Amino acid sequence: MASGQTVTVYGAYGHTGRFVVAELRERGFVPIAAGRDAEKLKALAAAEPGLEIRQASVDDPAALDAALAGTAAVINCAGPFATTTAPVIEAALRAGIPYVDVAAEIEANADTFAHFADRARAAGAVVVPAMAFYGGLGDLLATAAMGDWSSADEAHIAYALSSWHPTAGTRASGAVSRQRRGSRRIVYTGGRLTHRDDAPPTLEWTFPEPTGPRAVIGEFTMADVVTVPSHLSIPEVRTYMTVEAARDVLAPDTPTPAPADERGRSAQTFLVDVVVRSGGSERRAVARGQDIYAVTAPLAVEAVDRILTGRTRTVGVASAGEIFDAPDFLRALSPHITWEGPR
Repeated sequence: MASGQTVTVYGAYGHTGRFVVAELRERGFVPIAAGRDAEKLKALAAAEPGLEIRQASVDDPAALDAALAGTAAVINCAGPFATTTAPVIEAALRAGIPYVDVAAEIEANADTFAHFADRARAAGAVVVPAMAFYGGLGDLLATAAMGDWSSADEAHIAYALSSWHPTAGTRASGAVSRQRRGSRRIVYTGGRLTHRDDAPPTLEWTFPEPTGPRAVIGEFTMADVVTVPSHLSIPEVRTYMTVEAARDVLAPDTPTPAPADERGRSAQTFLVDVVVRSGGSERRAVARGQDIYAVTAPLAVEAVDRILTGRTRTVGVASAGEIFDAPDFLRALSPHITWEGPR
């Protein structure tokens, strides 16, 4: 457990960043709030007595170095991650500290693996991208479901959200991703990422009860298509989203999340259903919880705790399922999620 270790949270004043700051404090860490906007940092500090703030733009390496100076790790919560990921990773490598982010942008996560894998491994550094609801949780569940299988034919990750009220960060990151791929959609098939111009199919997915059969957008591709195949030998990885949630996040007038409890979580609930198939065999893992943004905080902070206490399996750029003991990690999240698997 943490013993007063300091952790820089870049983008601490954002919706998810605030949950991360609170989770760090609850776990005994000392968060340092960093980000690009000095006024937002000051407002956060006014609301969080005793919170140290450090302003740093991603185009100012010296300021980033100062933001990370003397800290044990950095959690990057600032999107669009296409802009922030590389500069903050570079600063973490210079500082010799672990880097964790909560990026859901497919392209930004793919860039992290492509551009930093060799350097991070050579330096013995730890870089964990997509340590969040999208990318991290699905990867942990898929890894747990795989169990002793060395490979599988397919992995399917289906999301049933009661609603999806996107944050400003989600909208900004989505816009950057759409621009980068020329408004095409992306799928992971045949062992690689592929762009498509056609519309995604609408299918029926039978979720565990009490959710049951629901209409889903097939190939509603999320960051799991980067994290899962980064370490699991699975040539076909598909993600699915319930139609209502997809409609919410794509509608321009859907409101931002509203707090509904004392922790600031929204009333949104989620179910993540993961199925891996090999030959005629099938294994499944399921997770349930509340608020996809809030649950990202314990995912990221648990990751930092395990890295700093040596409970890791590799170095370099690694997804959650590769670097951590997936079933043990999921059990550690029991205050925040319930999970079952494999079965």
